[in-house]
Amino acid sequence: MASELFAKNRVILSHFDSYSTALVFARFGKTLLAPEALPEGAALAAAPAAVENIHGGDAVLQATIERYGLSAAELFREAQFDAWLTAGSDRLRIHLLRFKTFLAPAEAIAPHGGVFKPISELRGSAPLELGLVRGVFNLIMGGDQKRG
Repeated sequence: MASELFAKNRVILSHFDSYSTALVFARFGKTLLAPEALPEGAALAAAPAAVENIHGGDAVLQATIERYGLSAAELFREAQFDAWLTAGSDRLRIHLLRFKTFLAPAEAIAPHGGVFKPISELRGSAPLELGLVRGVFNLIMGGDQKRG
């Protein structure tokens, strides 16, 4: 089931420290998305009128927790972020998952080839992915951080 979910969904993993206002993103090799980069030719799209179960945020959160061995108590889905793309005839949804740990849990993503980086160190990433991360940056830095 998880492979089917991740065929139609991607995840941005992030951590925000409200004390220092440090915002970092997980990078896996050259991609900012888990579990893999976007397919060739992916493009931004409008949200559909109705969200199918395959794109459900709670299921993607749970599948990410299981796939990466993360703690459900330390991760939440930021529902205010909602990005959609098309890739051929497929529709992909990008979910923002945020860690609520005191520090970014580098040890949790390291076994999967991940490292946490601030937006200023993400040069070289795919332009579409950078645009998505900029949207996350604007949401978090300009939004209400009392949630989570």
